[in-house]
Parts: sequence; structure tokens; C-alpha cells
Amino acid sequence: MTDTSGHRFAPGANPMGKEPREHRLRRLTMRANRRGIKEMDIILGRYAGARLGAMDGPALALFDAFLSENDHDLYQWVTGQGAAPDRFAALVDDIARLVLAEK
Repeated sequence: MTDTSGHRFAPGANPMGKEPREHRLRRLTMRANRRGIKEMDIILGRYAGARLGAMDGPALALFDAFLSENDHDLYQWVTGQGAAPDRFAALVDDIARLVLAEK
């Protein structure tokens, strides 16, 4: 879909960037639980359930950007098999701590 200026956006997305918090949380939870590989469904789904409700706007924006990355890269970062980009390093550490604490 496109807005009046011709910019593309996902169906159901708010092109003005004023997505209600409740909708944003549901959208991010859905994206966290429906990944390309099952391991990331489990890891990110648990993380979303535990942390999203307490996140502020910038943290949610970072998590949203994180979810746009390739699942195989995400898995490598979260499991410590590869280094996450600096902008995601603290988020990846938090995800890894949460997942390891649940074992």
C-alpha cells in the first residue's frame, strides 16, 4: 500500500507513525512469536511476553528494528555465536540473560 505521497507501508500499519501503544505491543508480540525459525519464535516470544509491556517508545522502536533483521543473524547474536551490531548489543544481552535464566 502507499500513502498520498507514494511512500510504501505495510497493510494495517499507520503511515503517520502514530500507532496506538496497545496496537504496537500486539504487533510486536505477533512478530516476535512468528519468526522464520522455531528457535527464534520461542526465544523472542518469551522475551516479548516478559519485557514489552515495560518498554518505552525508544525501546519499542529498537525492538521493532531488531525484528526486521534476518532470523539467522538474530539467532547467532542471541546465542553468542556472533557479535551483534552496537545498536542492538544491550538488547541482545537482555534477551540472552532472560533466555538463559529460564533454562
